[in-house]
Amino acid sequence: MTATYITTTLPYVNARPHIGHALELVQADVLARYHRGRGDAVRFQAGTDDNSLKNVLAAEAAGVGVREFVDRNAEAFAALGGALSLTVDDFIRTSRDRRHRPGVEAFWRACAGDLYRQRYVGLYCTGCEQFYTPAELLQGRCPEHGTEPEQVSEENWFFRLSRYATPLREAISTGRLRIEPAGRRHEVLALIDGGLADFSVSRPAERAGGWGIPVPGDPGQVIYVWFDALCNYVTALGYGQRDEAHDEPYQRWWADQGNRIQLLGKGVLRFHAVYWPAMLLASGQPLPTVIFVHDYLTEGGRKISKSAAGADRPEPAALAAEYGADAVRWWLLREVPRVGDADFTVERLIARADDELANGLGNLVNRVVAMVHRYRDGQIPSPAPVPPGGEDLDAAIRLAGDQVGTALADFDFRQATAAVWAIADEANRFINRTRPWDLARADSGGRLDAVLYLLARACSAAGRELAPFLPDAAARITRQCTPRDGRLPAPSPVFRRLAR
Repeated sequence: MTATYITTTLPYVNARPHIGHALELVQADVLARYHRGRGDAVRFQAGTDDNSLKNVLAAEAAGVGVREFVDRNAEAFAALGGALSLTVDDFIRTSRDRRHRPGVEAFWRACAGDLYRQRYVGLYCTGCEQFYTPAELLQGRCPEHGTEPEQVSEENWFFRLSRYATPLREAISTGRLRIEPAGRRHEVLALIDGGLADFSVSRPAERAGGWGIPVPGDPGQVIYVWFDALCNYVTALGYGQRDEAHDEPYQRWWADQGNRIQLLGKGVLRFHAVYWPAMLLASGQPLPTVIFVHDYLTEGGRKISKSAAGADRPEPAALAAEYGADAVRWWLLREVPRVGDADFTVERLIARADDELANGLGNLVNRVVAMVHRYRDGQIPSPAPVPPGGEDLDAAIRLAGDQVGTALADFDFRQATAAVWAIADEANRFINRTRPWDLARADSGGRLDAVLYLLARACSAAGRELAPFLPDAAARITRQCTPRDGRLPAPSPVFRRLAR
């Protein structure tokens, strides 16, 4: 049984979540559910990045204490688990979790040979929590936020990143650390080949408002938010704890062989594909096995961000409450490409759900169950050869499982859901071609039985293959397509239409 550890990045809690945060969580949940269904041991971890200067500044702007502000927003992120039907096994908060601080301190000490202190003058973007060189700016502005960075002069601790260019390149180019899609892998290799500069891993405690984890042995400095937050992937597993009970999860999910899958957005690629692996090498730990990088959700072509959020923008939990978790998950999985941004609107969410879920898959299940009741008293006919005209539907049913597996191995969620949708699409075409109601009037018993059996197979397969993507809907379909006392239950709507 393979151990598969799936993690998402930790969002800052300087504001409440937006729909972009739901994308990564839903993708991770699909992978977790799929691997569990294959019999793998799975741990799915999410959380929040609490120890950020952005959070401190946002709390000050809101006139609220930092602790109260952080706790309130972190709760909104944690609530996405229930709203989106996520199967998160562990949710870590970097300012609250008792495992985190001792683990970060242990990680710091493990990297001690690559840490040094020096005075530094640089251009700092608070939005990114990152220093930039002038060459990295676009017309003097942050390439991510479009703001002018402030010039900061301070004495900090630095990590000797420059020492790890060769081992990083070797790990990535050989596939020991797999980065997908390929374009992001090439981007990381270009960053390495362009030269890696040592980076700051602490901030003066005064500038951070006393918020964060103090540097071991140097309480006038707090550990830089990225160094702090990246450690969560191992601190939540008990890294740095000295007793065997805490160490066992770390050994099982990180130190031993298995799948260590990290999902992240393209805006934090450098931190996760360069800084984090170098930190792991410095501390003597294994690297992730796979890093999958998704692009952005946009509104009107512009990246959705918390800082630009409007008061009228619906949060993902509110979207799920109004339109259902199935509709939100389906849009994220069907509309967002493996490579490239996707523009979100509520209208597109509604159109996709109504067209494919309510009118497509839901209508199919309702029609088939109703016909089995009308023509065969609720009993699914005995297995029969594929009737003429049913070859494409039979192929869609037989191939779906392998197609889903191949697509998910490549982190192509749109292609994976297309394999499931193909079953529903072909089944509806098959109904229109064979016209079972005409077969029933013609008393074509053998042909009608073969048609109904194939359609019942299609509905059951759709429910089975849909399970990682829309678990709630899959359960409803499976219930309707599973005989009780030899008969199917009465048909009932699987999805409601959302358009008004």
